[in-house]
Amino acid sequence: MQQIINFIIRNKNFLLFLLLFSVSLIFTIQSHDFHKSKFVNSANFISGGVLNTTNNISQYFSLKSQNELLVEENRELKSVLFNSQKLADSVFTDSSQFGQKYKFTAAEIIRNNYALTDNFLLVNKGKKDSIKEDLGVISSKGIVGIIDATSKHYARVISILNSSSRISAKLKKSNHFGTLRWNAKNPNIVQLSDVEKIAPVSIGDTIVTSGRSIIFPKGVNIGFISDFKLDAAENFYEIQVTLFNDMTNLEYVYIIENKDAPEIRALLNNDNIE
Repeated sequence: MQQIINFIIRNKNFLLFLLLFSVSLIFTIQSHDFHKSKFVNSANFISGGVLNTTNNISQYFSLKSQNELLVEENRELKSVLFNSQKLADSVFTDSSQFGQKYKFTAAEIIRNNYALTDNFLLVNKGKKDSIKEDLGVISSKGIVGIIDATSKHYARVISILNSSSRISAKLKKSNHFGTLRWNAKNPNIVQLSDVEKIAPVSIGDTIVTSGRSIIFPKGVNIGFISDFKLDAAENFYEIQVTLFNDMTNLEYVYIIENKDAPEIRALLNNDNIE
Protein backbone atom coordinates (compact mmCIF):
# COMPACT_ATOMS: atom_id res chain seq x y z
CA MET A 1 0.00 0.00 0.00
CA GLN A 2 2.84 2.37 0.88
CA GLN A 3 4.44 1.67 -2.49
CA ILE A 4 1.23 2.68 -4.27
CA ILE A 5 1.06 5.93 -2.28
CA ASN A 6 4.71 6.69 -3.04
CA PHE A 7 4.09 6.03 -6.76
CA ILE A 8 1.15 8.46 -6.77
CA ILE A 9 3.18 11.14 -4.99
CA ARG A 10 6.12 10.77 -7.39
CA ASN A 11 3.91 10.94 -10.46
CA LYS A 12 1.20 13.30 -9.23
CA ASN A 13 1.73 15.82 -12.01
CA PHE A 14 1.53 13.24 -14.77
CA LEU A 15 -1.49 11.52 -13.20
CA LEU A 16 -3.26 14.87 -12.79
CA PHE A 17 -2.58 15.65 -16.45
CA LEU A 18 -3.90 12.22 -17.49
CA LEU A 19 -7.05 12.70 -15.43
CA LEU A 20 -7.76 16.18 -16.84
CA PHE A 21 -7.03 14.97 -20.38
CA SER A 22 -9.46 12.06 -19.97
CA VAL A 23 -12.19 14.33 -18.60
CA SER A 24 -11.74 16.83 -21.43
CA LEU A 25 -11.79 14.01 -23.99
CA ILE A 26 -15.05 12.65 -22.55
CA PHE A 27 -16.68 16.11 -22.64
CA THR A 28 -15.49 16.64 -26.21
CA ILE A 29 -16.91 13.32 -27.39
CA GLN A 30 -20.22 13.87 -25.59
CA SER A 31 -20.72 17.40 -26.93
CA HIS A 32 -19.79 16.80 -30.58
CA ASP A 33 -21.69 14.25 -32.67
CA PHE A 34 -18.84 13.88 -35.16
CA HIS A 35 -16.27 13.00 -32.50
CA LYS A 36 -18.79 10.74 -30.78
CA SER A 37 -19.50 8.74 -33.95
CA LYS A 38 -15.79 8.38 -34.69
CA PHE A 39 -15.14 7.09 -31.19
CA VAL A 40 -18.01 4.60 -31.37
CA ASN A 41 -16.88 3.34 -34.78
CA SER A 42 -13.31 2.90 -33.55
CA ALA A 43 -14.46 1.04 -30.47
CA ASN A 44 -16.69 -1.20 -32.56
CA PHE A 45 -13.82 -1.91 -34.96
CA ILE A 46 -11.49 -2.95 -32.14
CA SER A 47 -14.08 -5.03 -30.26
CA GLY A 48 -15.25 -6.58 -33.54
CA GLY A 49 -11.71 -7.60 -34.43
CA VAL A 50 -11.18 -9.16 -31.01
CA LEU A 51 -14.49 -11.03 -31.19
CA ASN A 52 -13.75 -12.23 -34.73
CA THR A 53 -10.33 -13.56 -33.71
CA THR A 54 -11.83 -15.26 -30.66
CA ASN A 55 -14.56 -16.79 -32.80
CA ASN A 56 -12.04 -18.08 -35.35
CA ILE A 57 -10.02 -19.75 -32.60
CA SER A 58 -13.17 -21.31 -31.15
CA GLN A 59 -14.24 -22.58 -34.57
CA TYR A 60 -10.82 -24.11 -35.17
CA PHE A 61 -10.98 -26.18 -31.99
CA SER A 62 -14.56 -27.24 -32.75
CA LEU A 63 -13.82 -28.46 -36.30
CA LYS A 64 -13.84 -32.12 -35.30
CA SER A 65 -17.28 -31.93 -33.71
CA GLN A 66 -18.57 -29.93 -36.68
CA ASN A 67 -17.20 -32.54 -39.10
CA GLU A 68 -18.87 -35.31 -37.13
CA LEU A 69 -22.15 -33.40 -37.25
CA LEU A 70 -21.87 -32.95 -41.01
CA VAL A 71 -21.09 -36.64 -41.45
CA GLU A 72 -24.21 -37.56 -39.50
CA GLU A 73 -26.32 -35.16 -41.55
CA ASN A 74 -24.91 -36.62 -44.78
CA ARG A 75 -25.69 -40.12 -43.52
CA GLU A 76 -29.31 -39.17 -43.00
CA LEU A 77 -29.50 -37.48 -46.42
CA LYS A 78 -28.02 -40.51 -48.19
CA SER A 79 -30.49 -42.78 -46.43
CA VAL A 80 -33.37 -40.59 -47.61
CA LEU A 81 -31.93 -40.33 -51.15
CA PHE A 82 -31.39 -44.01 -51.86
CA ASN A 83 -34.49 -45.21 -50.04
CA SER A 84 -36.70 -42.64 -51.78
CA GLN A 85 -35.17 -43.70 -55.10
CA LYS A 86 -36.10 -47.29 -54.36
CA LEU A 87 -39.62 -46.17 -53.44
CA ALA A 88 -39.99 -44.19 -56.67
CA ASP A 89 -38.97 -47.23 -58.73
CA SER A 90 -41.45 -49.51 -57.00
CA VAL A 91 -45.12 -50.16 -57.71
CA PHE A 92 -46.11 -49.28 -54.14
CA THR A 93 -47.91 -45.98 -53.57
CA ASP A 94 -48.40 -46.18 -49.81
CA SER A 95 -45.04 -45.18 -48.31
CA SER A 96 -46.17 -46.20 -44.83
CA GLN A 97 -46.20 -49.81 -46.04
CA PHE A 98 -42.75 -49.55 -47.58
CA GLY A 99 -39.82 -50.03 -45.19
CA GLN A 100 -36.44 -48.44 -45.76
CA LYS A 101 -34.27 -50.89 -47.67
CA TYR A 102 -30.88 -49.35 -46.97
CA LYS A 103 -29.35 -48.51 -43.60
CA PHE A 104 -26.39 -46.11 -43.44
CA THR A 105 -23.81 -46.02 -40.63
CA ALA A 106 -21.20 -43.25 -40.44
CA ALA A 107 -17.62 -44.33 -39.64
CA GLU A 108 -14.15 -42.83 -39.46
CA ILE A 109 -11.16 -44.29 -41.27
CA ILE A 110 -8.28 -44.97 -38.90
CA ARG A 111 -5.99 -46.68 -41.41
CA ASN A 112 -5.77 -46.50 -45.19
CA ASN A 113 -3.46 -48.26 -47.64
CA TYR A 114 -3.31 -47.23 -51.30
CA ALA A 115 0.26 -47.91 -52.48
CA LEU A 116 0.13 -51.72 -52.50
CA THR A 117 -1.32 -54.19 -54.98
CA ASP A 118 -3.96 -55.32 -52.47
CA ASN A 119 -5.03 -52.41 -50.31
CA PHE A 120 -7.30 -52.34 -47.24
CA LEU A 121 -8.83 -49.74 -44.96
CA LEU A 122 -9.75 -49.94 -41.27
CA VAL A 123 -12.82 -48.17 -39.87
CA ASN A 124 -13.87 -47.56 -36.27
CA LYS A 125 -17.18 -49.44 -36.38
CA GLY A 126 -17.59 -53.17 -35.75
CA LYS A 127 -19.91 -55.91 -34.57
CA LYS A 128 -21.22 -53.85 -31.65
CA ASP A 129 -22.48 -51.38 -34.26
CA SER A 130 -24.18 -54.21 -36.23
CA ILE A 131 -21.46 -54.09 -38.90
CA LYS A 132 -20.89 -57.38 -40.70
CA GLU A 133 -19.10 -58.76 -43.74
CA ASP A 134 -20.18 -57.92 -47.30
CA LEU A 135 -21.48 -54.44 -46.53
CA GLY A 136 -20.66 -51.66 -48.98
CA VAL A 137 -18.60 -48.62 -48.00
CA ILE A 138 -18.87 -45.23 -49.70
CA SER A 139 -17.82 -41.64 -49.05
CA SER A 140 -19.58 -38.40 -49.91
CA LYS A 141 -18.03 -38.59 -53.39
CA GLY A 142 -18.30 -42.26 -54.32
CA ILE A 143 -17.57 -45.90 -53.54
CA VAL A 144 -14.68 -46.93 -51.30
CA GLY A 145 -14.89 -50.72 -50.95
CA ILE A 146 -16.54 -53.70 -49.27
CA ILE A 147 -16.19 -54.93 -45.68
CA ASP A 148 -14.54 -58.36 -45.49
CA ALA A 149 -13.78 -58.80 -41.76
CA THR A 150 -15.04 -57.42 -38.45
CA SER A 151 -14.13 -57.36 -34.77
CA LYS A 152 -16.07 -55.94 -31.84
CA HIS A 153 -15.08 -52.32 -32.48
CA TYR A 154 -13.52 -52.30 -35.95
CA ALA A 155 -14.02 -53.50 -39.52
CA ARG A 156 -11.63 -54.12 -42.41
CA VAL A 157 -12.56 -52.87 -45.87
CA ILE A 158 -11.32 -54.28 -49.17
CA SER A 159 -10.49 -51.11 -51.04
CA ILE A 160 -11.50 -50.65 -54.68
CA LEU A 161 -7.71 -50.32 -55.04
CA ASN A 162 -7.36 -54.05 -54.50
CA SER A 163 -6.58 -56.52 -57.29
CA SER A 164 -9.28 -58.90 -56.00
CA SER A 165 -12.03 -56.24 -55.95
CA ARG A 166 -14.90 -56.82 -58.39
CA ILE A 167 -17.82 -54.37 -58.48
CA SER A 168 -20.71 -54.19 -60.94
CA ALA A 169 -20.83 -50.74 -62.55
CA LYS A 170 -22.64 -49.10 -65.46
CA LEU A 171 -22.84 -46.00 -67.60
CA LYS A 172 -25.03 -43.46 -65.85
CA LYS A 173 -26.74 -42.47 -69.10
CA SER A 174 -27.67 -46.05 -70.04
CA ASN A 175 -28.04 -49.53 -68.56
CA HIS A 176 -24.89 -50.93 -70.21
CA PHE A 177 -22.84 -52.43 -67.41
CA GLY A 178 -19.55 -54.18 -66.79
CA THR A 179 -17.10 -55.19 -64.08
CA LEU A 180 -14.96 -52.66 -62.21
CA ARG A 181 -11.40 -53.78 -61.42
CA TRP A 182 -8.05 -52.20 -60.59
CA ASN A 183 -4.80 -52.94 -62.43
CA ALA A 184 -2.65 -51.86 -59.45
CA LYS A 185 -0.99 -49.01 -61.36
CA ASN A 186 -2.63 -45.65 -60.62
CA PRO A 187 -4.59 -45.03 -57.36
CA ASN A 188 -6.76 -42.48 -59.17
CA ILE A 189 -7.84 -44.72 -62.07
CA VAL A 190 -9.72 -48.04 -62.17
CA GLN A 191 -10.80 -50.15 -65.12
CA LEU A 192 -14.29 -51.06 -66.34
CA SER A 193 -14.39 -54.11 -68.62
CA ASP A 194 -17.00 -56.29 -70.36
CA VAL A 195 -19.07 -53.34 -71.59
CA GLU A 196 -20.74 -54.22 -74.91
CA LYS A 197 -19.35 -52.34 -77.91
CA ILE A 198 -22.85 -51.15 -78.80
CA ALA A 199 -22.84 -49.03 -75.60
CA PRO A 200 -22.77 -45.23 -76.17
CA VAL A 201 -19.38 -44.57 -74.58
CA SER A 202 -17.86 -41.06 -74.51
CA ILE A 203 -15.02 -39.33 -72.68
CA GLY A 204 -16.38 -37.62 -69.57
CA ASP A 205 -19.36 -39.95 -69.10
CA THR A 206 -20.17 -40.74 -65.48
CA ILE A 207 -19.83 -44.30 -64.17
CA VAL A 208 -22.06 -45.42 -61.27
CA THR A 209 -22.91 -48.65 -59.47
CA SER A 210 -25.31 -50.81 -61.47
CA GLY A 211 -27.55 -52.00 -58.61
CA ARG A 212 -27.14 -55.57 -59.87
CA SER A 213 -25.51 -56.69 -56.62
CA ILE A 214 -27.01 -56.74 -53.15
CA ILE A 215 -24.14 -54.69 -51.73
CA PHE A 216 -24.43 -51.25 -53.33
CA PRO A 217 -27.60 -49.34 -54.25
CA LYS A 218 -28.03 -48.35 -57.88
CA GLY A 219 -26.51 -45.04 -58.87
CA VAL A 220 -23.66 -44.54 -56.37
CA ASN A 221 -21.02 -42.39 -58.04
CA ILE A 222 -17.71 -43.99 -59.04
CA GLY A 223 -15.95 -41.75 -61.54
CA PHE A 224 -15.84 -40.52 -65.13
CA ILE A 225 -14.48 -42.03 -68.34
CA SER A 226 -11.01 -40.69 -69.12
CA ASP A 227 -10.13 -43.15 -71.92
CA PHE A 228 -11.54 -46.22 -73.67
CA LYS A 229 -10.84 -48.72 -76.46
CA LEU A 230 -12.14 -52.03 -77.77
CA ASP A 231 -10.53 -55.24 -76.55
CA ALA A 232 -8.48 -57.54 -78.81
CA ALA A 233 -11.58 -59.34 -80.08
CA GLU A 234 -13.35 -55.99 -80.58
CA ASN A 235 -16.46 -57.19 -78.76
CA PHE A 236 -16.20 -55.24 -75.50
CA TYR A 237 -14.87 -51.90 -74.32
CA GLU A 238 -11.92 -51.54 -71.97
CA ILE A 239 -12.63 -48.30 -70.14
CA GLN A 240 -10.37 -46.18 -67.92
CA VAL A 241 -12.36 -44.59 -65.09
CA THR A 242 -10.95 -41.65 -63.12
CA LEU A 243 -12.34 -41.87 -59.58
CA PHE A 244 -14.35 -39.07 -58.02
CA ASN A 245 -12.86 -40.13 -54.69
CA ASP A 246 -9.31 -39.23 -53.77
CA MET A 247 -8.49 -42.62 -52.25
CA THR A 248 -5.30 -41.20 -50.73
CA ASN A 249 -7.23 -38.63 -48.69
CA LEU A 250 -10.22 -40.20 -46.95
CA GLU A 251 -11.45 -39.50 -43.42
CA TYR A 252 -15.16 -40.29 -43.05
CA VAL A 253 -17.20 -42.98 -44.83
CA TYR A 254 -20.69 -44.50 -44.78
CA ILE A 255 -21.34 -48.21 -44.40
CA ILE A 256 -24.39 -49.43 -46.35
CA GLU A 257 -26.52 -52.37 -45.24
CA ASN A 258 -29.12 -53.80 -47.62
CA LYS A 259 -31.80 -55.07 -45.25
CA ASP A 260 -33.17 -57.36 -47.97
CA ALA A 261 -29.80 -59.09 -48.48
CA PRO A 262 -30.53 -62.20 -46.32
CA GLU A 263 -33.78 -62.85 -48.18
CA ILE A 264 -32.12 -62.42 -51.57
CA ARG A 265 -29.20 -64.67 -50.65
CA ALA A 266 -31.57 -67.33 -49.35
CA LEU A 267 -33.50 -67.25 -52.61
CA LEU A 268 -30.35 -67.44 -54.70
CA ASN A 269 -29.17 -70.39 -52.61
CA ASN A 270 -32.56 -72.10 -53.11
CA ASP A 271 -33.27 -72.10 -49.37
CA ASN A 272 -36.85 -72.20 -48.13
CA ILE A 273 -38.17 -68.71 -47.51
CA GLU A 274 -41.57 -67.40 -46.59
